[in-house]
Amino acid sequence: MLRYIDWIWHIRGEVALPAEQSGEEAFDLLAPLFRQTGTSYDRYQDTLTFRKKDAAAQDKMSVFDSGVLRVENSVLRYDLISRALLYCFLAPLLFLGFAQAIITINDFQKPAAHGPAHTAGPPAKAKPKPKPAAKEAVSPMNPIDKALGAPAPDKPDGDDGDEEGPKSKKPSPTPAYVFAGIFVALYLIGRVLEDRLVRSLFRKAVAGT
Repeated sequence: MLRYIDWIWHIRGEVALPAEQSGEEAFDLLAPLFRQTGTSYDRYQDTLTFRKKDAAAQDKMSVFDSGVLRVENSVLRYDLISRALLYCFLAPLLFLGFAQAIITINDFQKPAAHGPAHTAGPPAKAKPKPKPAAKEAVSPMNPIDKALGAPAPDKPDGDDGDEEGPKSKKPSPTPAYVFAGIFVALYLIGRVLEDRLVRSLFRKAVAGT
């Protein structure tokens, strides 16, 4: 089962070796790539395994945490593991979960659309709505104060036309969707780009260029 999903964080591929080049010669040419800070590697016959911890930023393979390279029938085959790709793949799922949680909380906090059911009987007379209190007039500014740059007097409460006062702002799921989209883009770009970069890196190394 894991084999069908581990492509998410594994980069696999192969590079043909130049004619008459042995596996030992190929690994000699590849060795400088693994002589980096935080990288340890081991060679055994036609297999090279490596592991990285706190790799330096200038390391061309810093995105990979470990991997195996093998030479079989004049072909270099590699299987590289990247936790960074895995995290970028999982991050959108996390943010989508946050968005759904926000939507659920907002739905839960919505007031009931209808009031409680009434018992049968003649409809009660609607009480007349009280007239809104007269708004307190705002006295005009003194011309002298205005010339001196004094701030205008505050408007009395309710002048913004909202009789019920300011409403509490509910959290929006939009930022979570935005972050999910960003990490989806990062994963897709990284997955394609790293695949091409490492293949080009190995091809140039074994060719001695």
